[in-house]
Parts: sequence; C-alpha cells; structure tokens
Amino acid sequence: MSETPRSRETEGDTSTGLPQRRTGHAFAHTPHRSDSRTPQTPRGARQPGPGGRPGTTPPVPGRPATLPRRASTAPAPRAIAPLAALCALCFALFALITWQVLVSGPLSALDASLSRALVRTVPDQVTQRLSDLGNVPVAVPVLVFAVVYAARRGNRLGAAAAALAMALVPALVVPLKDWTGRPGPLEPWAAGYYPSGHTATAFVAYTAAALLVAPYLRVRWPLPLAGALTALTATGLILRGYHWPLDVLASLLMCTPLLLVVHRCAARPVGPPA
Repeated sequence: MSETPRSRETEGDTSTGLPQRRTGHAFAHTPHRSDSRTPQTPRGARQPGPGGRPGTTPPVPGRPATLPRRASTAPAPRAIAPLAALCALCFALFALITWQVLVSGPLSALDASLSRALVRTVPDQVTQRLSDLGNVPVAVPVLVFAVVYAARRGNRLGAAAAALAMALVPALVVPLKDWTGRPGPLEPWAAGYYPSGHTATAFVAYTAAALLVAPYLRVRWPLPLAGALTALTATGLILRGYHWPLDVLASLLMCTPLLLVVHRCAARPVGPPA
C-alpha cells in the first residue's frame, strides 16, 4: 500500500507537539447576530460576577444581597395615640367629678338623688358579700398569684407594672379622701368616702391579674371575669350605701390609666401559651 502525504502528516502529528484547539464544533453553537447586539438567550446574556467570575442575570438561591430589617420593638405612634387620648379623657372626667364634689355642684346633687333611690333596694346580706370582693384580703392575693405566675413565665416587666399599680392605689386614694372629705350616704357625720378605695382595689387587682395570665391561656374568660368582679363590687358598694355612685365612677376613671400601662407592659410574654 502506497504511503500518501496525508498519512505521513498524521504520523508526525501523533509523535510530537501539543494538542491543537479545535474550533469548528465549539463555535458552531454560539449564536451570532448581524447587528452586533447581545444574543437574547440566557447563555448569551450572562454577565461576569464580582471579581471577574462568571455570573448570572436570573436570581439564584443563596444569601440575599440585602438582609431584611428587623421589626422595631418600639411602639408605633399610631398605637400610642388612642391610649394617650383615653388617658386624657379619664383625667378630664375625673377632674370634673372631683370639682363637682368639692363645690357640691349640680352633678353632686344628681348623684345624691340617684343614691337615695338605690340604697337598700337589695337585701344587705347580698350586697355585703358583693362589697367584700373589694377587700384587700380578698382581691390582693389574686393579684399576687398572677404576679408570681407571670414572673416565673418570664414576663417580669408586666409583673412589676402590675405590682406598682396596686401599690399606687392607696397612695392616690388616701390623700384624695382627706382632701375632699365627702360624707357617706348612710353616715353624713363621717368623711372620707371619695373616691372609693374598695372599687379601686377590686378594679386594679382583678384586671391586672387577668392581663398577666391571659396571654398564657387558650381561653378568653380572664378579662370578662375581672370586669364582672369589678362590676359586682361597685354594685354592692352603691346598693349597700357604702359609697355614692360618683365615688365608684371616680375610682374607675382614676385607675384606668394605671391598667393601660400594665396592659402595655404585659402585652409581649416570653413563654408559650399553656
């Protein structure tokens, strides 16, 4: 068989020399455009990444370029505005009632007429039991239990706020009683009935206890129960003749801002619901 020039070239190529780059098939699949614009395929649209490394235009899984900002723990101004307005309303109404009591104004006269129509309309045995719900030995232990429970679950801020609110009740009620010197419905010779200390004690103790334990329970009865106990206490005090209706209303208005602060402090418990 005769040796052709092509076979001699093939022998020489296999003996020495580096492999040559073949460009025929590799560049056959690369799209070309006559107008010199970038091809519209994903492969042709790739851009180099940081540091000259190959990158991709479509999003790829991995760490995002910017991390989401954490939600601020500070209360929003829109959430504080209604609470501030409610506190201002309570203070304004409390100041109005106190002024009427001091000057024996028309509101105080209407209060006396209403009291005379209600006193002793229910047996004393019933109203006395209701009034006792506002006694310190009855109401305060309920709050103490809730404070200890919330503190053990990690809500120490709410527990401290509730305890402080209860401590402020006598600090506010006693000076007001001495200042106003209002007599009682059944004891006109006595003084110191405005505002009602039993109503304030029941309102703060039961409501603050409900605010502390409610986030950990799967039921919604703590707050309605606290409202019912406070209403029963106030009703018993009025019907028994221990306090005028304005005495009770003034205590509710005075203690509402305290409980709003407790609500704000106890709104974010640490532990999971029970």
